[in-house]
Amino acid sequence: MTMTTPQNASGPDTPGPGPAPQGLPAQGLPARERTAAEQRRLAEEKKRERYVWYYLGYFLFGIHVVAFVMIYAVRHAK
Repeated sequence: MTMTTPQNASGPDTPGPGPAPQGLPAQGLPARERTAAEQRRLAEEKKRERYVWYYLGYFLFGIHVVAFVMIYAVRHAK
């Protein structure tokens, strides 16, 4: 049996240098040099992030509604 140590670790979860992601421009390019594909990707990412905040808000609201119903049920139980 071999143990995986940081010196011989390998796999997708291993941190460290790896191949650069495909399709991403070099860091530090001015905004005017971004490609249309990257602009679309950034717009889609912003849209998805907004949806995540909406879902989080609805989830937290729902938890509070359930909590208030449970408190009501406990206080009015006979």
